[in-house]
Amino acid sequence: MVFNGTLTRIAACCAMALAANAADAAQYQFTVTGDYSASWQMNSTVVPDISEEGGGFVMWDVTGDFSGAVDTIADLTFYHADIGGGMQIYDYMGDNTLLLTDGPQLYSGSEDQPTFLLGTFAMTEFGGSGQYTLTVSEVSAVPEPATYAMLLGGLGLVGTLAARRRKS
Repeated sequence: MVFNGTLTRIAACCAMALAANAADAAQYQFTVTGDYSASWQMNSTVVPDISEEGGGFVMWDVTGDFSGAVDTIADLTFYHADIGGGMQIYDYMGDNTLLLTDGPQLYSGSEDQPTFLLGTFAMTEFGGSGQYTLTVSEVSAVPEPATYAMLLGGLGLVGTLAARRRKS
């Protein structure tokens, strides 16, 4: 009887580990179109480099495709609705603001633990006439190789224990 409970616990642990690691690997795809174009991905469990309650937060050195950038990295600022919402893309290497918009607040939660909103958002150039669309979508999670190794190890252990039980 104890043996059956052990197998159940091992199988449950393997399933939870697979689910947790797959969730950790979730990515968001960001695509800006319109009068400016850019695209990048960020981990869904983003931790801001700078945050200000009621103001927004900044992510430094985000890798992507940013039109007009000197390199493939940019600093991204996401603004709170109380100060106009929207976002900024800043090319640190070229010391140049590539995009500065007003629009909806693109995240929920606090600035130090934001959760991006999924969907399509219309934005306008801050102090100008540019029109932009930001699309935020979730990229399918792909488990890490270590997750598969742990799952296979757990299944092997369950198989070994089941074989020993049958021999008894």
